Amino acid sequence: MALVDNRYARAMAEVVFGRKLDAGQTVQQVRSMVELVNSSQELRHVWDNPAIPAEQKRHLLDAITARLGTSREVRNFIAILIDHQRLMQLPQIADALEHEINEHLGLAEAEVTSARELSESEKSDMERQISAMTGKRVRAKYTTDRALIGGAIVKLGSTIYDGSVRGQLHKMKEQLINQ
Repeated sequence: MALVDNRYARAMAEVVFGRKLDAGQTVQQVRSMVELVNSSQELRHVWDNPAIPAEQKRHLLDAITARLGTSREVRNFIAILIDHQRLMQLPQIADALEHEINEHLGLAEAEVTSARELSESEKSDMERQISAMTGKRVRAKYTTDRALIGGAIVKLGSTIYDGSVRGQLHKMKEQLINQ
């Protein structure tokens, strides 16, 4: 399914850049639709039910997008997903869309987990180091986990850099066991 998700995401990213839409706003509008679909069992039932005519589904979509102030392009994107019975894949497609847009803009998404709350200067230093590693501008999300004892774990895509004390202790334990 990831291939299908990526295909829809790439197509929408092409629309975003081809029409010079605000990429951040477009992603946010798609994410809002994800939240709406996830929060409403009734809405999922209507949009995923093949017995309900596509025209009725689009009328419902029009009412929702008008209320939310969603762009015509996002409305059309969601309509295509409904018509092709792909709406249940919307969360994965939204993730893939954000990835496509970030790649195009030269942004790297990083998830940084530290043992304690980082100061703004520490966050800036961390982002500067990640940027030097990736060669891209960095947009980081920060969380804390006291179980790390100290240090941080940085996740870039599927790559994890573990600089935590817990991680170092685990490596030492493995080395001692394997000797």
